Amino acid sequence: MHRDVRVKLKTMGRSRYKIIDPQQPHFMTVTVLHWIPLFTRPATVEIILHSLRFLMKKDLKVYAYVILENHLHLVAQSKDLSRDMARFKSFTARSLIQYLKENNVRSILDQLAFYKKAYKTDRTYQLWQEGVHPELIQGQEMMQQKVAYIHQNPVKRGYVDFDVDWRYSSARNYAGREGLLDVCHDW
Repeated sequence: MHRDVRVKLKTMGRSRYKIIDPQQPHFMTVTVLHWIPLFTRPATVEIILHSLRFLMKKDLKVYAYVILENHLHLVAQSKDLSRDMARFKSFTARSLIQYLKENNVRSILDQLAFYKKAYKTDRTYQLWQEGVHPELIQGQEMMQQKVAYIHQNPVKRGYVDFDVDWRYSSARNYAGREGLLDVCHDW
């Protein structure tokens, strides 16, 4: 390994995953803290969908997505993807915590408080794990691979036999059926 490569790896630290070119599509994963199964109710999934719809009206382009019980994957781009993903995580965290409080879901709230990072002293709960682990989509082949991975996720987990049967995914859009979000097919 060349010396300058070693130095670069050392200095990257926590920010190993970076949005390299914010105006290009990136594959991202957003995970609930400690993999807590939060998206088991239509109401909690709707908060995610509502936030994505709002951001899509502004500037966010979503090419593919899947929402599972404790995380979501998406391929998206915007003029300022870091800002948009921060807005998404902030809004959804507030809304989901409010939902959990209003519906007295103490077991999940207690876990979100227990697993909260100690340095996050400005809040009682932490909903999301840090980061979105972005990977720049580098060409048509990578885009196809990531879209297939996203759509096959519920199948591989044994939740459905066919990707189009998973309600909270863009697989239906790619099959020519109506999905819950209007995703962009032009890459």
